[in-house]
Amino acid sequence: MQGSCLCAQVRFEIKGEFSHFYLCHCSHCRKDSGSAHGANLFSNSATLTWLSGEPLVRHYQIPHSAHCKSFCSRCGSALPMYQQQGDLLVVPAGSLDDDPNINVTAHIFYADKARWEKGFEDIQRFSGAPKLQQSEE
Repeated sequence: MQGSCLCAQVRFEIKGEFSHFYLCHCSHCRKDSGSAHGANLFSNSATLTWLSGEPLVRHYQIPHSAHCKSFCSRCGSALPMYQQQGDLLVVPAGSLDDDPNINVTAHIFYADKARWEKGFEDIQRFSGAPKLQQSEE
């Protein structure tokens, strides 16, 4: 399966299967995704090949933490990375252009979820962007 960043300068291919698909609610994943949780796929056997743009890939390791992030230096999109001395491939699900063919395995660090992350199943849904109206001043 293939993936890319938002500006399409970085492209990659993953060969192999994913063993887990976790939605992580820890504060690090919330910060690096800018959302309620990170959505990452994990594999001990899949391989990553950069098809283009590898020189644009940057890595950030939080000091004194196992949390790290790979991203495109041009557009900031999250990208795959090897962790645990190369034994574990972690792929941000949103970076894939293809369906990963695996369902979400579990929510992790759920006790750390954002205070505002509740009742999502009960709020209004739109199939596209809602029409926003400017407030009157």
